[in-house]
Amino acid sequence: MKYKNQFGPKGWAPERISSLKGKTYLITGANSGTWFEASKILLSKGAKVIMLNRNPKKSEDAIKAIIHELGDDIDVSFIHLDLAELASVRKTAKEVLENVSSLDALICNGAIAQVPEQKITVDGFESQMGINHYGHFLLQGILFPLIEKSKWRIVTVGSMGYDMGIKTIKFDDINWDDWYTPNNAYSQSKLAQIMSVYELQDRLERAENRNVKVYACHPGASRTSLIKTSGSLLMRFIFFLMTPLTQSAERGCYPLLMCATESDLEQKGFYGPTWRSNWVGPVWEHYIEPHAKDKDVARKLWEMSEKATNFIWKI
Repeated sequence: MKYKNQFGPKGWAPERISSLKGKTYLITGANSGTWFEASKILLSKGAKVIMLNRNPKKSEDAIKAIIHELGDDIDVSFIHLDLAELASVRKTAKEVLENVSSLDALICNGAIAQVPEQKITVDGFESQMGINHYGHFLLQGILFPLIEKSKWRIVTVGSMGYDMGIKTIKFDDINWDDWYTPNNAYSQSKLAQIMSVYELQDRLERAENRNVKVYACHPGASRTSLIKTSGSLLMRFIFFLMTPLTQSAERGCYPLLMCATESDLEQKGFYGPTWRSNWVGPVWEHYIEPHAKDKDVARKLWEMSEKATNFIWKI
């Protein structure tokens, strides 16, 4: 099957972005890695960037570093968000709704990966599922009216990890109380994120007068602190050995930026690097395994997520 590539053999690049003056981007997990790089590019194009991060000190340091590089004229700020706590998600969303009048894109990027031992959040969720999926699911839902009013988009940053472990959602043991493995739990969380993108697309198609676009993408194998932050010593060592095969964090942010800014982009696609099994290389649409678009599983996951987060989407 051939996939649409309107960007040429070198793929999409930030040079395609014109002025973003007057546009506002809300980004989770933006104080390091791919979205720290993406924030710099958005700001350099004149956009306003609001970082939603857990660590205030790291956020302050990140903002200082960006200002040092780009100058004092940029519009960048920080709001505290802990995706591991639904109460924090609700508080952050309330603050956003009270202070942000227009939103051009919500980019759901914050994540943890390969947590060595099972950890349970304060709300009773396996930590990777809680942070990567449930936290973002609730944040998107609460902010949806603002996104809809702005007639813009939601971008979910998945991972090729969606296909590197379990190939479905383990509804009968969602927290992996039996036979927890870091990879399967991580794979399930990223699969859940991606499935929710396509389920939301379907729900928006069935609704009337909806102007929100929703995209799924991934950064490939990029040199970030994700594994170093939450992975085991073994996973850190494995990723270290893989370093020569990976790409820079800046290259890793290209799919995310493309989905946040490109005007003529098919929503049903899955976007990321297209070389070496989609780990590195030029960015455009590429193949996604059928299990990520299983409609029955996605529908059940959506209903389960609304119940788990005690939030019903108004669409």
